Amino acid sequence: MKLEVANKSSPDTYWVATIITTCGQLLLLRFSGYGDDRKADFWCDVMTAELHPVGWCTQNNKTLMPPEDNIYLRKAIKEKYSDWTEFLIQDLTGSRTAPANLLEGPLRGKNTVDLIIDGSVLELQDVSDPFLYWPVRVMQNVGGRLRLRYAGLTDDHQAQDTWLFYLDVRLRPLGWALENSFALEPPRELRSLRSSDWQQALEEARLDGQRSPLPLEVFKDHVDLPKHSFKTGMKLEMVSPWEQLQICPVSVTRVYNEIYFQVTLDDLSVDVKPQFVVCHTHSPGILPVQWCLKNGVSLERPRGYEGQDFDWADYLKQSGTEAAPDACFPDTWQNRGFAKDMWLEAVNPHRPAEVCVAQITQVRGRLLWLRLEGVVKPLSECIVDVESMDIFPVGWCEANAYPLTPPLKPVSQKQKKIAVVQPEKQLAPSQPLETTPVIHCQPVAMDPGAANGRYCCSKIYVNHRCFSGPYLNKGRIAELPQAVGPGKCTLVLKELLSMLINAAYKPGRVLKELQELEDQSWDCQEETLKAKYKGKTYRSTIRIVRLADQIPDFCRKVCMKLQCCPNLFSPVLVTDKCPENCSVQTKTKYTYYYGKKRKLSKPIGGEETAEGELAKPTRRRKKRKAIFVQKKRRSSAVDYTPAGSPQDSDEGEEDEEMALQSGSEGTSSEPREDHTDASSVEVTSSRPRRAATLRRAASAGNATGSQEAPEGRRRSTRSLSAYNQNNNKYQPPKGQDVQVEEEEGQLVLDRNPLEWSVDEVVQFINSTDCASLANIFQEQDIDGQALLLLTLPTVQECMDLKLGPAIKLCHQIERVKVAFYRQYAN
Repeated sequence: MKLEVANKSSPDTYWVATIITTCGQLLLLRFSGYGDDRKADFWCDVMTAELHPVGWCTQNNKTLMPPEDNIYLRKAIKEKYSDWTEFLIQDLTGSRTAPANLLEGPLRGKNTVDLIIDGSVLELQDVSDPFLYWPVRVMQNVGGRLRLRYAGLTDDHQAQDTWLFYLDVRLRPLGWALENSFALEPPRELRSLRSSDWQQALEEARLDGQRSPLPLEVFKDHVDLPKHSFKTGMKLEMVSPWEQLQICPVSVTRVYNEIYFQVTLDDLSVDVKPQFVVCHTHSPGILPVQWCLKNGVSLERPRGYEGQDFDWADYLKQSGTEAAPDACFPDTWQNRGFAKDMWLEAVNPHRPAEVCVAQITQVRGRLLWLRLEGVVKPLSECIVDVESMDIFPVGWCEANAYPLTPPLKPVSQKQKKIAVVQPEKQLAPSQPLETTPVIHCQPVAMDPGAANGRYCCSKIYVNHRCFSGPYLNKGRIAELPQAVGPGKCTLVLKELLSMLINAAYKPGRVLKELQELEDQSWDCQEETLKAKYKGKTYRSTIRIVRLADQIPDFCRKVCMKLQCCPNLFSPVLVTDKCPENCSVQTKTKYTYYYGKKRKLSKPIGGEETAEGELAKPTRRRKKRKAIFVQKKRRSSAVDYTPAGSPQDSDEGEEDEEMALQSGSEGTSSEPREDHTDASSVEVTSSRPRRAATLRRAASAGNATGSQEAPEGRRRSTRSLSAYNQNNNKYQPPKGQDVQVEEEEGQLVLDRNPLEWSVDEVVQFINSTDCASLANIFQEQDIDGQALLLLTLPTVQECMDLKLGPAIKLCHQIERVKVAFYRQYAN
């Protein structure tokens, strides 16, 4: 739906926005012109914001124009359209808007379902005669599922109450029958239950309906039934409403009008009592002839049929009738994404007041075979249509504080395993991408208000000024909305975690960290979250708390897991100064290993070189910046380099590779260099022994080969430990380097590059100034043969590199090619 929203910078002007999602009375809006870009989405409160339906500005002579301070939006529209009017005509064509009374007046901000209150009066169509109606009172509203009682019946007749979803086509507003010239009569089977005048009950119901009229907005989503093409005598198949798990041949025995018709069960036995039901085009369970044969489902033979095997061609010929054409039926192949072994909640057809845990055992076309848990056999199985209003998603009962019938025995569940997050494309195609776990709720009486308060939370704030840690990009955090909620706990937390994952330097790593978050004291529900990184999509199941009083502890532990300030997102709004005083703390306060370094001190007594001199403090090798591609550079002035980022620690790099094994380790979007003073050298804890080895090797090499080596010769620090005193070139240590440098600067290979494995290619890249790109070669499984086929266009397109890093990388590849042609081509 689209609305007209007042511009904050200029309250007298408005612009069109689309409703993305709702959370109670809160709306998530996106201005027209942003398309699918969600970076400028904003929340507003229906009760306080100035919102109007589309067309209000025209009626009240108000100006429609994009916000003056939104330069990006104005530029994007002007690039494609000459003026705002042309864009709006294109954007609003075919769109829908919200009714005015939902944005103004007493109905403002209310959900459609909430408008139906106990005591509301509607009119209900008779189940056996489409021309008869009778008033019913709403006795209970459970998330739109209504318990209805016919006018004239009392509490003594609760067994006659009817359960229907509020969108059922049999429900109409009070007064609709008379306006359309239909009769008002109580159902025939109920007339004997009341001895007094039914007309008096009708008048009482009308008076009650006039005192508290039901808004017509309740019926705005009702579907108008299309005209049918059925004729008397046509044959079809139908899920039997009288027998369980049976699909039977039926016949059209009466056509009421262009909307309704009557079908009767085919029965060839003597002295049979006809069984019929009123149908329309969208009636669930009506199927074309031979549907069962095409879908491998058994079709029941008509009672009294003499043949052993039922054949439609013979049956139609014997009865002299015709089959209803396929054009008479809606799409019979749509399964709406349902699959075998999925779980849901379904109404028990034998006890309409009962909702059970159900598992899909079979899917055929648009029909689902369900097994109801907690119901004794053989009543536990039923067939429903995918469009049935008696099936609900897992958690529906809990969200609406309604008892759910639990299984008779616990459902066997595999022990939870923490798995490394894998790309979406590696999932087995036979498994559903998203499966929702079963929530086993005990059927206890609950107070709706208390239950809603228990499972709903207020706002959760994103405190942008707090320390964002090594995983989260502070610039992207600053672009998030200030708060999420109020609403159901799991929905609010799922939205918040999704935003945090998208605000990470490496979303897959954050997803991995969240997957390991668990506390035995939490009452959790599993939700599937996604992360996108370097063109790959990752999925993982995260445990999210369901109770409002557990949210502060959950938020705090998530923050600690992500090594950021515990108040970065929490139910407490940080206005000026964070209670943790995180703005003045060092960046290592909340991190476990990122940035943990110690100064290199001299060994006691000094460490002697080959010539007996004390070793001088080695100069720290300047870290090479990890090339990280930014498809879209952000304009925010916030520092994008995370405090304690992985590039500050070798340990962090190793941990990252073990955890995710995808992408390079650089997390900074800007060049960064470390200028180290020789008097105070900081290295990681794994460095001192290696540094000392390098010094010994360097001094030994200088003692014997300094005169022979040219002054301008360049040597790699990585190769110092491999220096040979009796030779002029570097010899590769066994199992490490795969190439050596000659005096002339040409590359000398000790093995044919066509035979290099992926690990050897990564080894070579690590020995060059393109070491930060080594992980890409590991991810893409590039071996020696593939390495020699790489060209500059291929590197730019497939590795998504900018021109500078791509040229440097191609230079190293060309060196390998030259060495290959010189050493092995002949």
